[in-house]
Amino acid sequence: MLCYVGDIVTVDREERVFQYLVEDRGRIVFVGDSLPSRYRGAEIVPLNGRALIPSFVDTHQHFASFSTFHAGLNVMEAESNAQILEMLREFALKERRRTLIAFGASPHSVKEHRLVERGELDRACPDREVMVVKYDGHACVVNTKLLQKIGKRVRDLRGYHPDTGEMNQEAFFEASNYITNSVSIPELFRNMQAAVDFQAARGIGCIHTVSGVGFKGDLDITFEKIFAKSLKNGFQMRVFPQSLSIKAATRRKLPRIGGCFQCALDGCFGSHDAALEEPYADEAGGTGVLYYSDETVIDFCKKANRAGLQIELHAIGDRAFAQACRALRAALVDYPREDHRHGIIHGCLPTPEGMAICGDYGIQLPVQSAFIRWRQEPDEYLESIMGRERAGRLNPLRTLTDRGIMLSAGSDAPCTSPDPIVWMDRAVNHSNEKEALTIRQALRMCTYNGYYAGFDEGERGSLEAGKVADMVILSENPYEVPRERVKELRVERLILDGRPYESCREPVVKAMFAGLFSGRKA
Repeated sequence: MLCYVGDIVTVDREERVFQYLVEDRGRIVFVGDSLPSRYRGAEIVPLNGRALIPSFVDTHQHFASFSTFHAGLNVMEAESNAQILEMLREFALKERRRTLIAFGASPHSVKEHRLVERGELDRACPDREVMVVKYDGHACVVNTKLLQKIGKRVRDLRGYHPDTGEMNQEAFFEASNYITNSVSIPELFRNMQAAVDFQAARGIGCIHTVSGVGFKGDLDITFEKIFAKSLKNGFQMRVFPQSLSIKAATRRKLPRIGGCFQCALDGCFGSHDAALEEPYADEAGGTGVLYYSDETVIDFCKKANRAGLQIELHAIGDRAFAQACRALRAALVDYPREDHRHGIIHGCLPTPEGMAICGDYGIQLPVQSAFIRWRQEPDEYLESIMGRERAGRLNPLRTLTDRGIMLSAGSDAPCTSPDPIVWMDRAVNHSNEKEALTIRQALRMCTYNGYYAGFDEGERGSLEAGKVADMVILSENPYEVPRERVKELRVERLILDGRPYESCREPVVKAMFAGLFSGRKA
């Protein structure tokens, strides 16, 4: 039995802060300002100016992809294409894999103001397959050696640009499928273990992962479920099949479906294929790409809703957001459900009508506040392609919250690195000050609301008696930190089931066997 003494930031309904929390055998048994005599024999853990908060939740990431790219080369901080090429040369000297993967290239954060091109990759790494994935996870550039491998797969698809080596839209998805299928099961499992440890170090105790990116038979969905059930250290995973086939969820006994890829209604701003009501403001013009008709999306949502599944749809542009809202409303009118917790991922440019539907029908939004003041996609670029007024309406966190819409926070990893302190910082220091959240709202978005979005709030998400002791020790009480200093907060320890986090690394065969027969929730 342990008694934590200091600022206990509960994130309960009243957002109370107490001075004592007692944990016993993985459960919180007491929270309050006066310690009852029956707990005075507990071992004291003084916080000494630090704070205890609920563990964080990442409610939208591509875990298999993040695990693969996290094991590769991160070029997000490169200041030039020349630096990216030099990083690739050095990476090739120590990395023995057939295919080299780099992630995070952006034309907006390098001095050349363009993506690296196929010819440059050929000169840097002529003898290895190379894929450099764009920061938004919706495009990549490949070298000639890799293009020769995937040419027949992609040459008739939308987004195929062999001159520069850039692949986007359907061509990118097919190129990604080739890469994911080339990773061995043991290697992917070890990468996943490392990715969980990485996120735990940032205070994350639960992730929602969207799976189904090209493995034969959707093997990665099954694999992620097995991996999630193999974890013995208290870390939680909730798996969403990215599929328009209801059976992808039901035959695996998963209670949810959705994500990006097959469940993406549009693209993204960086590739000019986020679906907009009005044309892009720059010379590229156009209104983006709406991948499906209303009839297709409504039919899917009706079937999934009638099957009792929780649904999440990717929608970035306002035209896609409106379509997602129409489809989810149609499904709930067809078959009303009180506690469905359907969601719209991203919701970067919501419409007034769509927000009204979300409020009326209880539709929640897993948002990415890390997209605000994002180095890879800066405000200046967004204004140039959308116009200042429309760009100013992006990610309206305060408006959504004021309308009573439940917001949770996700990284969209590998697009951004999973880091809840960044999510909070961007939310409270929004580039549009009118849309900034308070620190209390931001903390709730990153903790309790995330557990709510996964139907886990009864067990986790706030520090209350009876709940699982999933907690984070922060360097300071976030409620007492000026918003300008939120980015200085540090995660000092993650505690799951009452115990300091332990690495999930163990022999792959042993872990997989445990996952196959475990009764843990996924």
